[in-house]
Amino acid sequence: MSKAIRIGLIGYGFMGRTHSNAYSQVGHFFPKDKLTAGHHIVRQAVCGRDEAKVKDFAEKWGYASHETDWRKLVARADIDAIDICTPNDSHAEIALECIKHGKMILCEKPLALNGAQGEKMVEAVEKSGLPNLVWYNYRFLPAVTLAKNIVAAGELGRVFHYRANFLQDWTISTELPQGGAGLWRLDAAAAGSGVTGDLLAHCIDTARWINGDITEVSAMTETFIKERVHTATGKVHPVTIDDACIFLCRFENGSLAQFESTRYARGHKALYTFEINGEKKSLQWDLHDLNRLNYFDHAVPGDRRGWASIHTSDGDHPYSGNWWVPGLCLGYEHSFTHALAEFLKSLDDPKAPKAYPDFRHALGTQYVCDAVLESAKTKQWVKVKKA
Repeated sequence: MSKAIRIGLIGYGFMGRTHSNAYSQVGHFFPKDKLTAGHHIVRQAVCGRDEAKVKDFAEKWGYASHETDWRKLVARADIDAIDICTPNDSHAEIALECIKHGKMILCEKPLALNGAQGEKMVEAVEKSGLPNLVWYNYRFLPAVTLAKNIVAAGELGRVFHYRANFLQDWTISTELPQGGAGLWRLDAAAAGSGVTGDLLAHCIDTARWINGDITEVSAMTETFIKERVHTATGKVHPVTIDDACIFLCRFENGSLAQFESTRYARGHKALYTFEINGEKKSLQWDLHDLNRLNYFDHAVPGDRRGWASIHTSDGDHPYSGNWWVPGLCLGYEHSFTHALAEFLKSLDDPKAPKAYPDFRHALGTQYVCDAVLESAKTKQWVKVKKA
């Protein structure tokens, strides 16, 4: 019979909602026959510190129960997997406790505050043999997966360049405080870093998945507003996160790259783009038009050569055949459902290649982030540790 995976969710903010939506949708669009084979999701419990709010969340999203102490949730015998949707400074502690209790882990990105923390998590989870996933979701959008497939098939030939950016503008006001439930990303103690660990980590994960490992980096960062009021004290404290980061790097395959991220690009709310230039073809993708993969093929006769736009909504495109009829669009939220579907597929067939980032892969991304921050501090090229 199909095995139930009873989920315990820790955290009910933005990511808690996206994951809960995936839990509610995956069985409808990536169905398993519950009587014969596979795994299916049960929303067993959700945990948060505010009793009234977590109870309301549980009722709204269909969780059977709720807790206010994450340790009690992790220890429960009726929970099979823990989903960590908390600020970055608690990922390691919660994950290590999950491993002690034999729970599968689905963890929000980045894996940890730094590589040293991540190494302990990887060592423990690999020793335990417990399935694990890190929610780097953008790779699961059909157009991004198609880009991966095209590169993996060797269609670009030799890859020369990779470039990516992730631009926002929500922290420009000097009146914005740091710390607390809504603004912990501005507090280095909770976040570990600023745009490097929050936004560039997404770009790095996608780049490493598509184009291979990054070997060395040269970076610069800037903190534009040096002091902000901290919500915990009501007093002005130094800001120690990076508001903006730009770095150059080399990939193991010899290609060159540049990455940029900032929260000070007025007019951009979430502009994430990447472009790959190869000997034979180039690819380009934009989150604001996420269903399209722009595609240039030099083999096309010169009088018809130019950028084409592939609308990845056909049944032949990754994941799209599980949803609507051709031509209808998917959105940001679908990426999480696809990630979950891949995780469940791996549980069905543990010997099959993993199509999702696990702790080990996320550690590699963490090492790149660490190298970027070290390079910005030392103003030197830094070699990236291999995961």
